[in-house]
Amino acid sequence: MMSKKTHISKTSVALKTLLSFILLVSFISCKITNQELNNQQLTKSPLKIWFKNPTDKWNQGLPIGNGNLGAMIYGDPNKEIICLNEETIWTGGKDYNRDKIDAGKYIDTIQELLFAEAYMDAEALVQDKILADRLPAGESTYQMLGNLFLESAGLDAIMNYTRELDISKSVVTTKFENEGVQYTRDYFSSFPDKAMVYKFTANKAGKINIASWVARNEKTKIVVNKDRIEFSEHVGNGHGVKFHAIVHFETKGGTTEVKDGKLVITNADEVLIKVVASSDYRTPNPETATKNTLNSIAQVPYEELLDRHVADYQLLFNRLSFQISENKTDDIPTDMRLNKVKAGETDTYLTQLQYQFGRYLLISSSRPGNLPANLQGIWADGFTPPWNSDYHTNINVQMNYWMAEMTNLAECHEPFLEYIGNLREMGRITAKKTYNSRGFVAHHTSDIWHSTAAFGKARYGMWPMGAAWACQHLFTHYEYTEDTEYLKNQAYPIMKEAALFFVDFMVEDPKTGLLVTGPSVSPENNFLTKDGEKATLNMGPTMDREIIFELFNNCIQAAAILDIDKDFSAILKNKIAQMPPLKIGSDGRLLEWVDELEEAEPGHRHISHLYALHPSNQISKSKTPELFEAAKKTIAGRLSKGGGHTGWSRAWIINFYARLLEGDKAYDNILALQRKSTLPNLLDVHPPFQIDGNFGVVSGITEMLMQSHNGEVHLLPALPEAWASGNIKGIVAKKGFEIDMAWASGKLMTVSISSKLGNTLKLRYHDTVKTMQTKKDEVLIFNGALEIIN
Repeated sequence: MMSKKTHISKTSVALKTLLSFILLVSFISCKITNQELNNQQLTKSPLKIWFKNPTDKWNQGLPIGNGNLGAMIYGDPNKEIICLNEETIWTGGKDYNRDKIDAGKYIDTIQELLFAEAYMDAEALVQDKILADRLPAGESTYQMLGNLFLESAGLDAIMNYTRELDISKSVVTTKFENEGVQYTRDYFSSFPDKAMVYKFTANKAGKINIASWVARNEKTKIVVNKDRIEFSEHVGNGHGVKFHAIVHFETKGGTTEVKDGKLVITNADEVLIKVVASSDYRTPNPETATKNTLNSIAQVPYEELLDRHVADYQLLFNRLSFQISENKTDDIPTDMRLNKVKAGETDTYLTQLQYQFGRYLLISSSRPGNLPANLQGIWADGFTPPWNSDYHTNINVQMNYWMAEMTNLAECHEPFLEYIGNLREMGRITAKKTYNSRGFVAHHTSDIWHSTAAFGKARYGMWPMGAAWACQHLFTHYEYTEDTEYLKNQAYPIMKEAALFFVDFMVEDPKTGLLVTGPSVSPENNFLTKDGEKATLNMGPTMDREIIFELFNNCIQAAAILDIDKDFSAILKNKIAQMPPLKIGSDGRLLEWVDELEEAEPGHRHISHLYALHPSNQISKSKTPELFEAAKKTIAGRLSKGGGHTGWSRAWIINFYARLLEGDKAYDNILALQRKSTLPNLLDVHPPFQIDGNFGVVSGITEMLMQSHNGEVHLLPALPEAWASGNIKGIVAKKGFEIDMAWASGKLMTVSISSKLGNTLKLRYHDTVKTMQTKKDEVLIFNGALEIIN
């Protein structure tokens, strides 16, 4: 269980909101003219992604989810397609023999070759003796649960069609008219009731005619009767999970029959569909579990199911609101809005929508007790989704969770925090077999079976930093909550075990006497050897050093807080003192490798060596000004050569520019993300669809408006000129501060800060810095000069 300190009492929230509103109105009215205020009115557009046209494309559908059960809804009124997902539908299984036999015997030789700059010889040996083969396509992958088809008859004159996702309620709705009859179809996925619910209605009796069936593959057992479709399978040819699912139909009026393998409903007034599913990943008998879930909601009225779903969802979603200055008042379909932006216009409402859509997706794909959001959240089409829809630990799964704490969704962080600890069983085996080391290690890719082995090609597979990077999230959660029980019982033991691996793994560079890691890579980049060949393996890539530096320091801090492990902390301090410093190259950029090597792809999508800038905080304007300037040149160099060409890479760049306090450049990259890497339904594309960009842009926008590292809360650190007026309420800073603030004409107007833990607050706005001690649950309200006005 995570700390309950992430919550604030309803009374305190109500008081803070009321005080903020009263003071905001009074303060703004005193400081700006009525004309200026009229010009800065914020459009109160609904948070809806909506369209006037149907789509036959999965990746332009509308997603719903409860963390475990999800669906992508698309098609047209005559044939709705609901691509069903259940987060545990995976082929394969836990493979204790994935690590290559005797790999550990070759590590010393490989290191010697790399120190001797025999890069190609080292790579050949790694490929032969260390890296396991990639599994054949489909052998270990996430899969869709199945496609549910809902075919209608008699809809020959459709008019006034709309489909929408109401982000504020987590409900998808399709509406249309046909021959004077108005039809409505609502869809949601309920976390409290562990089911998806769809309701089809018409404003005239007897007008609903549906033929429904489920399709998966020839090995799926499908049973259809008059009120349900049940289907089950042992996926992956009997090597993956066993699942059982039920699509249950309740009708008012009309008749039902089974015909040609389809459930046919004729002349009904209303149809209510409930979808439940389970696998043996968590329960030994998924059929019993599924039927029990369905029985538990059998007598619950639809309105109550909907109310419980919306209330549960809004308990998370409504913690944060966000508006920026908006001149547009026309409410146009989302695809048309996006097309105008792609044609060169700007639309700040679209950015607000994109921001809250990212929060919606995290709530919908990552809830306590579930698995972490994968490369596609929980939404995947077919049986071999891109990159298996797995967990890529060389940035992608981490990017999924950068936003969690700061956007007031700490509970949604829990699945990933628990997942990190679960990597240890396999990670200990990999550490011992591959590296002759203690502790645990994970490479670039994992899955629900917690695979940790090195596999594939050297440029991505020979990278032992996955678990270490993930451990940053363990300490980050503590920094926001200061929950010492969590730190003691969950976070620190995992962090310590990850650090122990590097205590053993780091070796002395014979040229410098400093400790480096290797064989390793700078994901997933190459450099040119003196002979002009492309090489990837290196001793001491900059990113390795940055991740280990942070991991060791976090362990030292945690041990000091808990007053334990002084001897281990001393070992880590000694190792840190022997690590190479970050270096600036002859062209003023941060070096990507310990030596100045020529990049084979100067515009590479990964900018891994800027980990120290973001998500870490080892580079900042105040503490490391030279490295700060080198980071600027590094990003400019990458972009000038075509970098940022994938959705997630562009999202990372937004975060980089926020940390560099370059608001207008961060904003330019938001526009680039919208114009080049966003689908009509606002899903991010790598290409293809990959959800990390949706999450990364949210953390980037939040960092533009508030940062909380280096011991201070920095307000509006990277506000772009385009966002002259706005407000955000409910963002969270480290040390337990919840923040509401408003700005106008590019200047901070008022800020309300609730201290959930009673910590010292160091507050910055531009060059004004105020430090004060707060009390637990105290609410402080400041004006734009950071003067307390409550």
